[in-house]
Amino acid sequence: MITKKYFFLALLALNCTLVFSQVSICSWNIMNFGKSKSDSELDFIAKTINKYDVIAIQEVVAGKGGAQAVARLVNILENKGFHWDYSISDPTTSANRSSIERYAFIWKTSKVKKIGRSWLDANYANEIDREPYLSTFDYQGKQFTIVTFHAVPKKKNPESEIKYFKLFPGLYPNLNLIFMGDFNCPQSNEVFIPLKKIGYKSSLVNQKTSLRQKCIQNDCLASEYDNMFFNPKKMNATQSGIITFYSSFNSIKEARKISDHVPIWGIFNLK
Repeated sequence: MITKKYFFLALLALNCTLVFSQVSICSWNIMNFGKSKSDSELDFIAKTINKYDVIAIQEVVAGKGGAQAVARLVNILENKGFHWDYSISDPTTSANRSSIERYAFIWKTSKVKKIGRSWLDANYANEIDREPYLSTFDYQGKQFTIVTFHAVPKKKNPESEIKYFKLFPGLYPNLNLIFMGDFNCPQSNEVFIPLKKIGYKSSLVNQKTSLRQKCIQNDCLASEYDNMFFNPKKMNATQSGIITFYSSFNSIKEARKISDHVPIWGIFNLK
């Protein structure tokens, strides 16, 4: 016979299991992330992201200073209570030299384990200006693969690149893919319909993520560009949102020295 006390303890254990089976992920397009970032700016970035288990960074400078800025950031994070590791991509194979960038992953080693090498996807390197960067992580025996991406600007038709993501689940049928980054177009755009038809959902809906040049009546956000797309059959987004880091500054101009995008985040329950 199951007593009330036993039932309560079992329910408590189940709740604890659910809570601790959740991994937190942050994605941030940090504008011109390289040697131009001062130590104080890197410290601010570290304080903004240090609560998350895995961070995907877009727009790391490909030239001198980009990889070093990631290492500097990790050194600062190391002094905030957790041990971190990181992976930086090779420069993207963009035809336009001014478009070439790197990507980076940063993660808490006590929370997740990186599986194998990270890689720039070569399947559509000719069709995608900054080909996405992938890495697989293990969290409590369950794996997920982040596809981090920075699309071409709106005026250059990012839809022409995003349309290839519907093919990725077929290219990597054994991986639990989660697409994230700066898509330079909203999740409501019809280019995402094929991805949604095969089951993917966006973690954010009608949420602006880029910064205005000037705030209009305290509205400082401009466009719905950044997002995460996940497969609900393999993981649930229990919470998601943005970090309004700009509210820590006296002006939007000062905030934009950090970035012209806000960080986005999601807490996922892996199935």
